[in-house]
Amino acid sequence: MRPLSEGALAGLKIVDLSRVLGGPASTQILSDHGATVIKVEPPTGDETRDYGPPFAHGIAAYFAGLNRNKRSLALDLTKDKGRNVCLRLLEDADVLVENFRTGTMEKWGIGPDALRARFPKLIHARVSGFGADGPFGGLPGYDGAVQAWAGLVSMNGGAEEDPVRVGFSVVDQVTGLYTTIGVLAALEERRKSGQGQFFEVTLYDSAITLLLPYAHNWLMSGQKPKRMGNSSPNISPYDLFKTKGHRVFLAIGNDRQFARLCTELGRPELADDPRYRTNADRVANRVTLRAALEELMAGVDGAEFAERLMRLGVPAGAALEVPDVLSHPHTKHRDMVAEMGRFRGTGTPIKFARTPGGPRSEPPAFGAHSRDILREVGYSETAIDALIAEGVVPAERSRLA
Repeated sequence: MRPLSEGALAGLKIVDLSRVLGGPASTQILSDHGATVIKVEPPTGDETRDYGPPFAHGIAAYFAGLNRNKRSLALDLTKDKGRNVCLRLLEDADVLVENFRTGTMEKWGIGPDALRARFPKLIHARVSGFGADGPFGGLPGYDGAVQAWAGLVSMNGGAEEDPVRVGFSVVDQVTGLYTTIGVLAALEERRKSGQGQFFEVTLYDSAITLLLPYAHNWLMSGQKPKRMGNSSPNISPYDLFKTKGHRVFLAIGNDRQFARLCTELGRPELADDPRYRTNADRVANRVTLRAALEELMAGVDGAEFAERLMRLGVPAGAALEVPDVLSHPHTKHRDMVAEMGRFRGTGTPIKFARTPGGPRSEPPAFGAHSRDILREVGYSETAIDALIAEGVVPAERSRLA
């Protein structure tokens, strides 16, 4: 692995009031590339600290996957003195990221309008379930529930099977990506205007952007989409096929790739069959095509065959399991399993040539940096001791009653 640089975002200060997944995913991306992220946790801590097992060194794998490189400050924002600490942090901050339920920050007197008046250059990013207004305005949203409301569940699963959610928190993660894009865009705009701004990214909006091509097919044709399992409504063959080893996903995007596939399977004439000459033909005759291909692939070793196809310019993938992926030579070559102190996690997919980023420090224990952070913003040892004694800066996690 190449030595890390200071990072493309070195010098950027982010105050992260967010918890769980969408907001922390965004700030972790930014921290990978050099931004200083102060993770402000409530007295109970980020919920994902409890999302286990597994745990290592007292930290859940779930939390570790979202909070490397960050410094943790425990702070009770329900108290006036806690909010005063937060305002002190924001005096030289570039970005604030939060995902409180709509109206919470406003109730505390630190909503977007108040912060804009006090810190005109601050970029304030809010992550929420559904936004502040509209029929679902202000209501809470978690990934699985939003997958259901946004139609992702309806499109996932086999045609004759019950619908199922996407098996990981795809909505939260894409919301984190959109939040990161928003922060970077706002920083660029601030460079020109000198002004910060507030923006909101919702899980609901982000989930709807994932409906390609189903939403666009319906908007164009008026035909209600149907669940298709692993296949695509617009491309064929684009599906998972059995072999004598690993199943193989064929992602055939054009006629040339299909012809090469047929040749490699020993049936070059299949590409000239009137039923399969064009993608539209193959989509119309996907059932017979699938049967023909699975018969031809029944005797091949899936992983070897998929790699051979890729070297011929035919997109294909062996359906590996997670342990196989994380120990694969190409994963190692791409630095996609990274060390961070006592922990391992996935690496960064953004490979800068001059300013490489990635994991810099292990995920923090609750409140691990509270004293250091308070000193840096001007609190004396006596004042820090008082904040801890009063519970404004909790020394240990509290539990909900």
